[in-house]
Amino acid sequence: MNQVNLSPMIRRLTRRGLFHMASQVLLLALLLHAGNLKAELRPLPEPEKPSLPSLILIGDSTVRNGDGSGGNGQWGWGEPLRDLFDSSKLNVVNCAVGGLSSRTYLTNGYWERTKAHLKPGDFLIMQFGHNDASAINDDQRARGTIRGSGDEAEEIVNQLTGKPETVHTYGWYLRRYIQDAQAKGANPIVCSPVPRKSWNGDSVNRATTSYSAWARQTAESEGVPYIDLNDIIAEHYESIGQTKVEALFADKHTHTSLRGAQLNAECLVAGLLALKNGDLVRHLSQAGQSIDAAKAVQVITPDPRPILDDSSVLDKMPLREAIPTFYIMGDSTVRNGYRDGVGWGEVIGRYFSAEKLNVVNRAIGGRSTRTYMREKRWEDIFNQLRPGDFVIMQFGHNDGGRVGDIRFKRRPALAGTGDDAQEVTLDDGSVEVVHTYGWYLKQICTGVKEKQAVPIICSPIPHKNNWHEGHFEPDFAEHRAWCRQVAEATGAYFIDLTTIIGDRYQQFGEVKVNTLFADARTHTNAEGAKVNAECVIAGLKLLPTQPLDPFLRSE
Repeated sequence: MNQVNLSPMIRRLTRRGLFHMASQVLLLALLLHAGNLKAELRPLPEPEKPSLPSLILIGDSTVRNGDGSGGNGQWGWGEPLRDLFDSSKLNVVNCAVGGLSSRTYLTNGYWERTKAHLKPGDFLIMQFGHNDASAINDDQRARGTIRGSGDEAEEIVNQLTGKPETVHTYGWYLRRYIQDAQAKGANPIVCSPVPRKSWNGDSVNRATTSYSAWARQTAESEGVPYIDLNDIIAEHYESIGQTKVEALFADKHTHTSLRGAQLNAECLVAGLLALKNGDLVRHLSQAGQSIDAAKAVQVITPDPRPILDDSSVLDKMPLREAIPTFYIMGDSTVRNGYRDGVGWGEVIGRYFSAEKLNVVNRAIGGRSTRTYMREKRWEDIFNQLRPGDFVIMQFGHNDGGRVGDIRFKRRPALAGTGDDAQEVTLDDGSVEVVHTYGWYLKQICTGVKEKQAVPIICSPIPHKNNWHEGHFEPDFAEHRAWCRQVAEATGAYFIDLTTIIGDRYQQFGEVKVNTLFADARTHTNAEGAKVNAECVIAGLKLLPTQPLDPFLRSE
């Protein structure tokens, strides 16, 4: 993992000065003498540039130790994390507080103060756990939480405050932060706690069956990203060995030195890169961009794409048998039916003459080539096809992912266009034979031609977040190639819709393209659907023999 320059951190420490450090020590001493660290007396930082998006951190002393100056030689990873982001594009605001648990960060009033700074588009990273195993009720800190991620609760009279309190599970408190952040329009990310310097032979002891598991369960249940920071860091410790790890800690086993904190910050960024969260990692500094991504299995990227039911695909008009029909197949980028999203198939009918052509949009959100066939949606179209009809198809957004992994909702196809197959057991106990993306497209195209109709394959529309230094570089390179290969193998027409739309986005520029979407990167709004429909029409006009031209409205 790449090294981070120490000089910015040293300069930051120097600027704060000895006077500030001395005053902090005096304040802490007075509070300790009083027998209680009053949460409301400890200041929290605020975004330096409120007009910019912010990455706000909450957690314990492993994220922000003391006032964050490293005066006691102990550093949390939240401070060096700043140097891995471009401060002209993003505020990194470290609101973690040493000594607190997921419970006491809430009950001591810190969360209300932190939440006040969240705004739509911000990011919230949470990492608790080191103090959650403490006593639930005592006269020292009373900061423990119930083990787990469920809804269990315990009623106590808090020995510190003398007041009744309902104590919840570790996961319950994480859910509170997640839901509150989302209500403010922010994007929460859950991290497992950093590991202690604790070894079992050559292996670092992990929190795999405790706080890491509960953090993961909570993130999964709430559908938010998760970074197994515990495992990412532990794996790095094991790679460098116990001797070198000693220098990364400032105390016996918990709190890191500056270099240890920097390594942990690098591991956090590695997790962010593995999440492929373009809206956040686009703000990385040059140092941050040089870090390698963590393994895919060390993070969870939620799949926000809904699987819609048939209520979203009801046909509005009966077919006229005297004219041909233009059937449209695809996913939610073709027909959305969810919130403010609109697919191009919903608006393309306006470009055709209703007197000459039936336009029937049978696309449905959440489907892949595999699930469209498994649910017999293709079979329904096949049974209605007549000679002279057209079938245009656009899949790919839901075809990626690991076959058999339930996080991908039983819809990924195998990669490629070959005859590879894999058996998987579905939730109802039945066995499904899963084929390649190209295999499914071939079955459809062959069936269309069998009915003497015309198959047209479109490559997927691109995601919007593919800008690099002012240039739009469309994704789905593999799917585009597979679509072309299937078209050549079956005699179907092929439209490189990915490239056509990408060229249009380049003409528009990033600012305008952002206004064409109803969500973070995938689903267009009404105006975006219109743009994509125009691109489909442009692609149809480029086809050899221009088979749809006679049915277009005269301009």
